Amino acid sequence: MSSQHATMKGHDTQTCRPLPALATSRKIQPCHQERLAIVYVRQSTQQQVLDNRESTARQYALVDQAVQLGWSPDQVEVIDDDQASSGATAEGRQGFHRLLAEVGLDHVGLILGIELSRLARSNKDWHQLIELCGIFRTLLADQDGLYDPTDYNDRLLLGLRGMMSEAELHVLRGRMYQAALNKACRGELVILPPIGYVKRHSGELAIDPDEQVQSVVHLIFETFDRLGTVRGVARFLHEHDIKMPIRPHAGPNRGNLEWRRPKRDAVHTVLTHPLYKGTYRYGHRQVDPRRRKPGQSGSGRVVMSPEDYHALIDDRWPAYITAERFQRNQERIRDNRVHAHSKGAPREGESLLGGLVICGRCFRRMNVNYSGQEQSLRYCCRRDVETGAGGGCQSLSGRVLDEFVSRKLLAALEPAALELSLLAAEDLGRQRQDLNKNWQQRLERARYEAERTRRQYDAVEPENRLVARELEKTWESSLRDVQRLEQQYAHFRQSHSDRLTETERQDILALSQQLPTLWNAATTTPPQKQRLVRLLVQQVVVNVQGRTDRVEVTLDWTGGFTSRHELNRPVLRYDQIADYDRLIARIEELRSTGLAYGTVAEHLNREGFHPPKQTPRFHADLVSALVRRHNQTPVNSRSRIPARLLKENEWLVIDLARELGMPKNTLHAWIRQGWVHVVRQLPGYRGRLICWADADELDRLRRLEQTNRGWWDPPLPLDLITPRAPSPG
Repeated sequence: MSSQHATMKGHDTQTCRPLPALATSRKIQPCHQERLAIVYVRQSTQQQVLDNRESTARQYALVDQAVQLGWSPDQVEVIDDDQASSGATAEGRQGFHRLLAEVGLDHVGLILGIELSRLARSNKDWHQLIELCGIFRTLLADQDGLYDPTDYNDRLLLGLRGMMSEAELHVLRGRMYQAALNKACRGELVILPPIGYVKRHSGELAIDPDEQVQSVVHLIFETFDRLGTVRGVARFLHEHDIKMPIRPHAGPNRGNLEWRRPKRDAVHTVLTHPLYKGTYRYGHRQVDPRRRKPGQSGSGRVVMSPEDYHALIDDRWPAYITAERFQRNQERIRDNRVHAHSKGAPREGESLLGGLVICGRCFRRMNVNYSGQEQSLRYCCRRDVETGAGGGCQSLSGRVLDEFVSRKLLAALEPAALELSLLAAEDLGRQRQDLNKNWQQRLERARYEAERTRRQYDAVEPENRLVARELEKTWESSLRDVQRLEQQYAHFRQSHSDRLTETERQDILALSQQLPTLWNAATTTPPQKQRLVRLLVQQVVVNVQGRTDRVEVTLDWTGGFTSRHELNRPVLRYDQIADYDRLIARIEELRSTGLAYGTVAEHLNREGFHPPKQTPRFHADLVSALVRRHNQTPVNSRSRIPARLLKENEWLVIDLARELGMPKNTLHAWIRQGWVHVVRQLPGYRGRLICWADADELDRLRRLEQTNRGWWDPPLPLDLITPRAPSPG
């Protein structure tokens, strides 16, 4: 018997008598009285447990009923583990599961409850209990009568009582849900107000009257306008030791203001909750029964789209920001997500245009790839890889594209450099004023708390040391907090004046004449550059012309203006240069006049020609090597070896490389991997390799050479890398 039952019984002045129907029932047999009588006690909510004490007392009084029905006191057991638990489900009801176990072990002869609905309001759970009681001949009793599940009439009556209990629950839930929904449609159903709002006694929402709370909320929005990411705002608050104002919705300090360290989730809620623009919403997270997990009451919730909300009312409550500003914030947060259709947040990588580059062939967003020991930057389109169509769609050097866009960006900013500098100075000054205001409010609150604890200490009689000692400690702690904040504020004022000095202002204005220097400075971080680019450029569409070095670039600027350009990307070979023929002709023309290689290189650079790979300009050695390469032919190579030593379709490695238009080293790598058929080595010629390739083999090798491959690509087809041997004879 529980201690709660003993307490209840101690307050009773009379002994409850059993109902006549129970006392005279012939259904109670010795086989029942030999086993336990269990009294099941349950109230649905904590509030009912606190308020409905008379109902609780009546349920515990059923112990006396069991004794008067013939059970000895030591045979009566109370199960009250399910207090403050709903009977709608058996999940989480340890007492009900314990009851089923006792019945299943044939330990129970009688189950008593003030009402049968106390046991279960779910037909599934209710019929499970009836079935067990019928098997083990356990009686059920409430204030209306005694029931034997083995008796047909009683079993039918019990089934009807269970159906009525479940139906009653659904009716009550339906009424309450419709009432809540009707209130929500008026925008008056407010459950938990977010940060920066309070709920009045009338049920209406209002902006928190605390000025410091309002300042912190405004600071979050202003910082997001400047930094553009939720994580950046949370980091800013951490760096400046700015805490979030929280009014707990439960617990001993419910409704009182607390200051806690900022968390990313709390900052995200402030930036995404539509209440901050004055819009009331209800039903944005609804329960999907298919996703519910047993035993987890909050599971199965799904975030709905605005058109599926139960209620969405604009301008219903006071707002912190305008609807237009809120919409801009949501668009920036969506763009920060790592998704194929979003730009993603600015990151620490060296890529300037990450998330902005669009493939001009398939119009998908191109990936940022860093490869090699030097982490060379490339923009790659992986459409063909994702669709299983082979190698990547197209790719190009990221360094060249970034430098090109940087030049265009600085050229666009140059006319407005002075105005931008003035705006930067104004923004920096406003940021310092906001931080200074926050410090002053923190100091004001700390001094108020110290003064309040002093008044509490003064109000206590000096002789009452039991109280005075504790208040004295609290006062001293408050004074130490004030002293600590004053020292921190003094340190802050030394490093950050509330207004820009004239020297700082002149330095900022001087930067307007040195934008390229500021852009390339080591102190300018990649995320800062990325944020500036995103302010002015919506997207960059690139289209590589075949396998040449020509790239068409389309810049979509903010405001709707579009500019089209052409740049040259680094390539592996000279024959990939779009102007290769014109380059060779120009070199021959300049050489025919007797100019030296160095002078020819200067002419080529002035006329806009450029070498392949990463070399930016021509010089004498490059021109000399190109002339020698252009003048060499396969005939010259073969002339070094007697013709009788080379049979039909046999090639030296260097000659085969020239025929395929590929580097000799790459062909040697193919030979080592077994992709080229080597017939023999020439003795006496330093073991030179002789390869065999007829017209079909040359076609296969050309197709292999033209396959663009990256680390992400699947293995090459076998027919492309398997060489064919010459026919015998």
